Order: sequence, then C-alpha cells, then structure tokens
Amino acid sequence: MKPKSLRPFIGSKNFEVSRNFYKDIGFEEVVLFHNMSVFKKDEFAFYLQDAYVKDWIENTMLFLEVEN
Repeated sequence: MKPKSLRPFIGSKNFEVSRNFYKDIGFEEVVLFHNMSVFKKDEFAFYLQDAYVKDWIENTMLFLEVEN
C-alpha cells in the first residue's frame, strides 16, 4: 500500500467563521459546493463542511504541528 493522502472531514457550527479562520492561518480554500470546501497548504489538506452534529464536533480533534 502506498497512500497518497489522508483528508479528514471537519464540521463547523458557523461555516463562514470557520472558513475565515483557516484562510487567516494560511490555508488556501477551494470551494467544492456551497456547503463544502477543501483547505490546502502544501501537501496537507482537509475538508470543511457546513454541518453541525454536536457530538461529532465536540469530539473532533486536529493536531497541526509546524516548524516555527
């Protein structure tokens, strides 16, 4: 097996606020649908959805490690 990528799907309580947050910290947004975008930075990417399921959102964690 030679994986090419692993892209998590992240939900959001406020889609516009979340989109702006990820753009502000340097991710490039590619709008896929009116309620879903993929955010990319170099070879890293994840999907952001305009979807809010309380148990899912409150139990989702992301760990982003940077050099500096």
